Amino acid sequence: MEEKWYVIHTKPRQEDIACTNLENQGFEVYLPLLQGTKRLRGKWREVVEPMFPRYLFIHLTMYVDNIAPVRSTRGVSNFVRFGELPTPLPDGFVEHLKELEDPRLGFIRKDPPPFKKGDKATIVDGPLAGLTGIVQAKSGQERVILLLNMLGRPQKIAVPRDKLVLATT
Repeated sequence: MEEKWYVIHTKPRQEDIACTNLENQGFEVYLPLLQGTKRLRGKWREVVEPMFPRYLFIHLTMYVDNIAPVRSTRGVSNFVRFGELPTPLPDGFVEHLKELEDPRLGFIRKDPPPFKKGDKATIVDGPLAGLTGIVQAKSGQERVILLLNMLGRPQKIAVPRDKLVLATT
């Protein structure tokens, strides 16, 4: 039998707990983390969170390693299965994820801007709240250039990124 990577389904928001407890039992586990930007309490913040919420990967030799303790580990819900047995991941899948990680930081960086040129965005705070315009460009890290139709003609204004949301229409 050869070693393969398998998928563990965890309890909600317990990926870290399951990972730590499985490592403490001597299992090799991998929890890919993704760094990105998220709007929290009205401000854009850098966050690091699981790439696959409620899932992590475990390296096992099926029929050799005892998998019974895995299912009863705190934070673990069960193996992902198709049929009776846990289904192995394709060869190289976890290795590819590890290659994407920044080795110094221990997570994968996700840096797409929340707004790209041509997106419709609505201002949610300030004197221009409720106005919708078209994103022209990013102006530095915290501001976005927005094209608004004001006073009968297009106007370009710089708006703080945390004062904008993508327009629904």
